Amino acid sequence: MDDLLTERLAELAVGFGANVQADQIVMVTAELGREPLARAVAAAAYRAGARYVDVTYTDAFVRRAKIENAGDEAIGYAPPWHVERMQQMGEQRVAVISLEAALDPAATDGLDPVRLGADQSPVRQAYLRLVMERLINWCIIACPTPEWAARVHPDLPVDRAFELLSQEIARVCRLDEDDPVAAWQTRFDRLTEISERLGEHRFEAVHFNGDGTDLTVGLLPSAEWACATFTTADGISHHPNLPTEEVFTTPDPSRTDGVVRATKPLNIEGTLVTGLTVRFEGGRAVAIDADGGAEVLRGRASRDDGASRLGELALVDGEGRIGALDTVFYSTLIDENAASHIALGSGLGYLVKDERDKQQVNSSSIHIDFMIGSPEIDVDGVNADGTRVPVLRGGEWQI
Repeated sequence: MDDLLTERLAELAVGFGANVQADQIVMVTAELGREPLARAVAAAAYRAGARYVDVTYTDAFVRRAKIENAGDEAIGYAPPWHVERMQQMGEQRVAVISLEAALDPAATDGLDPVRLGADQSPVRQAYLRLVMERLINWCIIACPTPEWAARVHPDLPVDRAFELLSQEIARVCRLDEDDPVAAWQTRFDRLTEISERLGEHRFEAVHFNGDGTDLTVGLLPSAEWACATFTTADGISHHPNLPTEEVFTTPDPSRTDGVVRATKPLNIEGTLVTGLTVRFEGGRAVAIDADGGAEVLRGRASRDDGASRLGELALVDGEGRIGALDTVFYSTLIDENAASHIALGSGLGYLVKDERDKQQVNSSSIHIDFMIGSPEIDVDGVNADGTRVPVLRGGEWQI
């Protein structure tokens, strides 16, 4: 990744993504190997007026050492001060910028899938609370790495694969535009328009059908549709996912029924779940099967009572830039924005307006998106009287 792309990604993450404020504390999280972008983000944040930038690096191979060698009591454990740190981040109203890339497969290959699936840190749940209560302005942005490039383009030499991945990231992040922020704003205007149209219909449910999928997801009556323009409780507007192409809502966790087949691989912290099929009854995922990686997802879905229920339903059209590349990125951040998706786990309570409905929003320590859409999947809105309204056909909006 050349210096210009690094600088432009950093500026986009700081100024448009997280929208870092003057005198704000900024937390940057990155896996080892992503130092150039982390440093560029720190510099951009200080230029934006940040009071302090704290960069935390993680190492997937240290986690591998835990899964391989630690006792059972270490699985899913984190020291209390790590959770307290999250609480302090909420109290201090920090900005958080995370650098996303697919992990080196060697970090998880051959590990016990049961232990890997159970290793969900309480820090994750504490962080989800900050997001759901809108206490932080945050952004996840794609960060090209050679390891990621080798997975996405395995038939190319690593240097050529890295160059191509960097070009693709620049494209989907709209950095090939003279004014990327203006280009993003145009896209968000379109997604906002679609969100408003979906909200006007007040569908009882959404139905997905085709290519092995026959799934009905019930909706909460007062849940709104939105795109990825968020506002914190203190009024700071930000754009959490870059790139993003989705409109989404919070479903009723008790009313999902049918069978759904994933249309893209799911990457769970380095473990690839392929050929995924999930069967739902009465809102709960009662069967999770896959060609590979099923045990890890089953482990996550059994973490708590809400982990096997839905917390998000998102629709993605064919107008975005990601799906048009026809590339599997092995990164949920990007792949979920190439296709409609659902998420097991924690719901987005801020989208629900009625207090009685708020009490029904799913609660969980996890939030795992997986992709279920494609041009071959028809999406209909279902009214209370059972009539249907076409929503997506061949990836094109019908409303």
